Amino acid sequence: MAYIMVDIESDGPIPGDYSMISFGAVIVNDHLDKTFYGTLKPISEQWIPEALAVSGFSREETMKFDEPKVVIKNFSQWISQNCRDRPIFISDNNGFDWMFICWYFHHFTGKNPFGFSSQNLGSLYKGLVQDTFKNFKHLRKTKHTHHPVDDARGNAEALLTMKKEMGLKIKLS
Repeated sequence: MAYIMVDIESDGPIPGDYSMISFGAVIVNDHLDKTFYGTLKPISEQWIPEALAVSGFSREETMKFDEPKVVIKNFSQWISQNCRDRPIFISDNNGFDWMFICWYFHHFTGKNPFGFSSQNLGSLYKGLVQDTFKNFKHLRKTKHTHHPVDDARGNAEALLTMKKEMGLKIKLS
């Protein structure tokens, strides 16, 4: 199974009413050398300035981004080209990241290559260390910048550390 670490940025709290502005994905392997980055034109007239500000883009900039259907189709093709078997979606905050990716896949392509489930990196770490108060973020090497590829890479680094240094039993690409 191929674990794909994903991070998204949006201009609001939910898909449909608000828009996914950008996302990044990294295939979790020893090299972290297979990445995807997409910027998406808003699909809604609604947006929250404070939410958009996290991404570092202005509304005017986002209006010039790529059509979401094209970006999502390209992401689906990238997944197919880089995964020999079933892709597994994993993220730091899968409740948030997953709902946008899943919604966009179903809305724009009619299906989600990840299927109907996702994994949460934070919960995985809490189980590994057997402490629900612990946080994995100190395991990142790449600085958390809110650029989704940087953030996905940092989270992938944390997952690799869990495997290599903490004994997590997981099969990665």
